[in-house]
Amino acid sequence: MRCGIVRFIKGCDRRQTLLLADCVDDYVGAENPVRVIDVFVDELDLGALGFEGAAATGRPGYHPATLLKLYLCGYMNQVQSSRRLEREAGRSVEVMWLTGKLAPDFKTIADFRRDNGEAVRATCKQFVVLCRQVGLIACGTVAVDGSRFMAVNTRDKNYAPGAIRLRLAQVEASIERYLDKLDTADRQEADVAEMRTTRLNERIEALRRQMRELQAMATAVETAPDRQISLTDPDARAMATHGKGTGLVGYDVQAAADAESHIIVAHEVTNLGHDRTQFANMG
Repeated sequence: MRCGIVRFIKGCDRRQTLLLADCVDDYVGAENPVRVIDVFVDELDLGALGFEGAAATGRPGYHPATLLKLYLCGYMNQVQSSRRLEREAGRSVEVMWLTGKLAPDFKTIADFRRDNGEAVRATCKQFVVLCRQVGLIACGTVAVDGSRFMAVNTRDKNYAPGAIRLRLAQVEASIERYLDKLDTADRQEADVAEMRTTRLNERIEALRRQMRELQAMATAVETAPDRQISLTDPDARAMATHGKGTGLVGYDVQAAADAESHIIVAHEVTNLGHDRTQFANMG
């Protein structure tokens, strides 16, 4: 049912043809932070910082400055995944302006981050130096705190003495349950009992094999420097959190931020599960 004249702001027709083409620069305000990223990266000596150049042969690659701008823009907007950065390059007007409408695939972005880790760190240091020079960091008071970051290593792939004891106890309890079921199967009719007994014996053998693997891992854990082993991400460690049963396997990232501007002036990635000994290092 129509209600007379509707007084709302109307958008443009999607199929309307423009006489004059749009300029991407018109969609990025003069005070937009991506303009700072653009100027900052263009003034860097990427070769001196350690960024790898394009290959001399084969298909031309992306300039390191383009990928660095994309990476820093993602960092500023809390977009960390290379796949999400690939999507942003194809739909975000700010990113299109920053990269000149280039849209690298996720593997190119991930490889750039992996191959230029030290150079990216050097860029961060250069940014802190610049902030000091323009007066954004007063060098008076800093705040230090730690944050837990989850690794790609799941809790099932992390082994410590306590975790191994718990898993061995669980396996032993499972074997006892299956042995009880075997006794029950023996008292049933012959054909049904034989099928069920075969299946239960296979499960018991698998559990015993798992126990042997856990016992071997327990020996390896005892000889490890910090008595902990992570299979997927060797540097990650199990860390307790406030909630019961909510521990994670990851890293403890220490950060020192300027009290006024909140700019991070120093950071350190550790795999200790506590902050007690980190204050002196950050100082």
